Amino acid sequence: MGVPALFRWLSQKYPKIISPVIEEQPLEIDGKEIPVDTTGPNPNGEEMDNLYLDMNGIVHPCSHPEDRPPPATEEEMMLEVFKYTERVVNMVRPRKLLMIAVDGVAPRAKMNQQRSRRFRSAQEAKEKAEDKAEFLKMLESQQSKKSRNNGALDGERTATVIEKAWDSNAITPGTPFMDTLAASLRYWAAYKLNTDQAWAKMKVIISDSSVPGEGEHKIMEFIRSQRSSPEHDPNTRHVIYGLDADLIMLGLATHEPYFRVLREDVFFREAKARTCQLCGQKGHKAEECRGETKQMDGKFDEKDRAQPLKPFVWLHVPVLREYLEVELHVPSQPHAFDLERAIDDWVFMCFFVGNDFLPHLPSLDIRDNGIDTLIAIWRDSIPVMGGYLTKDGHVDLGRAQVILDGLAKQEDAIFQRRRQAEERREEGNKRQKLEKQIRESNSRYGLTDGARGHLTSTDQVTGSNRKGRVRLMNPTVPPPDLPLFAPGNITKEAKAMTYDMAVNRGSIYKANLDNKSAAAALKSQLLGGNSKKIKDMGVDETDKPDSLSTDNTGQSHTLVSALGKRKAELIEEDGNITPGRNSPDMPGTPVTPKEGEMAPDTVRLWEEGYADRYYEQKFSVEAKDVGFRHRVARAYVEGLAWVLLYYFQGCPSWTWYYPYHYAPFAADFVDIGRVKISFEKGEPFKPFEQLMGVLPAASKHALPEVFHGLMTEEDSEIIDFYPEDFPVDLNGKKFAWQGVVLLPFIDEKRLLEAMAKKYPLLSTEDNARNEVGKDALLVSDSHPLYNELAIKFYSKKQDSNNYRLNPTVSEGLAGRVEKNDSYLPRSTLYFPLENQGMPNLEDDRSIRFDSPSPL
Repeated sequence: MGVPALFRWLSQKYPKIISPVIEEQPLEIDGKEIPVDTTGPNPNGEEMDNLYLDMNGIVHPCSHPEDRPPPATEEEMMLEVFKYTERVVNMVRPRKLLMIAVDGVAPRAKMNQQRSRRFRSAQEAKEKAEDKAEFLKMLESQQSKKSRNNGALDGERTATVIEKAWDSNAITPGTPFMDTLAASLRYWAAYKLNTDQAWAKMKVIISDSSVPGEGEHKIMEFIRSQRSSPEHDPNTRHVIYGLDADLIMLGLATHEPYFRVLREDVFFREAKARTCQLCGQKGHKAEECRGETKQMDGKFDEKDRAQPLKPFVWLHVPVLREYLEVELHVPSQPHAFDLERAIDDWVFMCFFVGNDFLPHLPSLDIRDNGIDTLIAIWRDSIPVMGGYLTKDGHVDLGRAQVILDGLAKQEDAIFQRRRQAEERREEGNKRQKLEKQIRESNSRYGLTDGARGHLTSTDQVTGSNRKGRVRLMNPTVPPPDLPLFAPGNITKEAKAMTYDMAVNRGSIYKANLDNKSAAAALKSQLLGGNSKKIKDMGVDETDKPDSLSTDNTGQSHTLVSALGKRKAELIEEDGNITPGRNSPDMPGTPVTPKEGEMAPDTVRLWEEGYADRYYEQKFSVEAKDVGFRHRVARAYVEGLAWVLLYYFQGCPSWTWYYPYHYAPFAADFVDIGRVKISFEKGEPFKPFEQLMGVLPAASKHALPEVFHGLMTEEDSEIIDFYPEDFPVDLNGKKFAWQGVVLLPFIDEKRLLEAMAKKYPLLSTEDNARNEVGKDALLVSDSHPLYNELAIKFYSKKQDSNNYRLNPTVSEGLAGRVEKNDSYLPRSTLYFPLENQGMPNLEDDRSIRFDSPSPL
């Protein structure tokens, strides 16, 4: 995930680093689709050498998409993965190498974040399932009377409502799904090497989930290994695809002169064409409608209904380097300017604002220009520090103390400015809501400038004086054409009706809005409630609805659904109640903070004494325990050193992790220059051990059955690792997905001891999924490397099972490969899934070898 909002912040501050990707599309001639010739020149005007795919950024949206129904089977998921991957490869057109990297077992520092996300995902899935069950009961109750005359509730629709969603937690190393994904990727790469001329001279490396390490860091390890080769070409043009913002940091950390990050344009919004309210067609308004029959777009109107493809963008790391060269140059510095060292310092300071392994410092947020604050302090401190903060992945803690001291002096002012900005934002949101309600009211009653004579000046909120332009009016004022009774002989009933219509119009209008919102929410629950449907209800994708609420202590508790969880029993008692209308408030139902309003914040960072309240509430320690604060700061310093080494040299320790849920203040870092830091490398978890460490009991189906009891049985020695209910601290945020999941940290020793007792019960197939794997290298017989490796390993002259590649023959690829005993050249290539979604090839003209990681 990296630094939240980093991509948006960078693209706004340095706009020239972003450019659109030019993507050729297939042509259609006489109803036949002519595919793009990807052997031709790259339409972007520059040929690319190496493409690296952070594959989890493809697998997730293909297996559980947000803008369309999910694939029904794993085979359909694999086909979607192939389709999406081919699109990315075709737009980049790498000429030398394609590396596909899937997340393997992660370091403990990362597993804590994975654990939080997966437990929260399971909690949300549970709530959604409960909501669907309740809604089904409501449907059955409401249709009980109709069913006597019109038949029972539609069985197919019932099945759709109660169908269990696919568990995305299966995208974790060690699950059967990941085993299927690995086999499918190996098949697909070999299939493309056999059938696509654009792949003929390309080398393919697949690092599946059995190889330890996060996908993007396995890619970086490969790039570092190639840079250390004497035959490395410094003019190699690299492209890395992925959705994580930290790919930008990793691209800078390579110090390669030609490096691009490829990603979807996540801020692209397809403008919806206006449609006629009478016929529903595009291109004209209701007053221009002629009632003509809609013209079919495609044989079955499939083109009109097709989802538009999201465009892609390049992020040019070399252009970003140029921006940073200007920003980081300090003319008054006493030592020579070194751009590479300055960029490393910039990357290091970004870690303070957020990363996957440490919580960000309370006073730093990228949305508050936290990076700019640190850069300003760094520029002022360069003459004092006497040198740069970092070198070759190591941090000078004495110089880091200078930066933190500068930040500590500004913390109070930062918190106060943040509070002022939040209050202004609150007022702005309220004003926008009011104006929106007024506009909707005007539109509903047809109020225009011509109606101004009926309103006082205080009722006119805003608007243009141009003729015909709609003005914003007070919704409590009746429209001009409302028939009122003339003074005279008026009955009591007429007086009451007139009074209610005029005085209570605002309340009626608000009730109608609430009913519409409830109906929309009800529809969303029935259809699955994904972000596309939420967006259709008028909620911005970036402001996801809360699934948690807070009480007056600032701690969070599980929330009800968007419907308020009206129980079906109440519906059965009153069959005339419509869901979302006239629904009584349930006693004891927690209340979600209203959209646009801040959750209760009992720490109050903007008020004096915030540090004492922070440690008392977040860490449950006494305010006077200053030694504890320094211990937290020391652990955080270790984390910063760990992250820096991880980005620049590889994982320094598989077992280290930050043992707190919250970060210290800058003022708590005292004498860190005296801290001596060293890491013990350790060993990564096995796949099943990571699964037990990050999955909740609700996802136990992803593990062999022998481990299920450890997650569910009350007498399990590690049952405390798997709480069903857990608090989520909103920590001053508005939405649950922004909060801190307060789960107990895994005790590695207890976990491994409990699992060791179950290992003898595993089947041979399960044991195979729990082994550490190796990278795979694939080439076709059109590549010169094919003949050399075939002679080395599959001829009478073979003399060993491993071979160091000759970069002259391999076109620059350096490293060792080993023979794969389970692979036989020229054999039949089979699609690994039962339903034949892809063809088999009888004569496989590709060859595959294993390689110790990295290649």
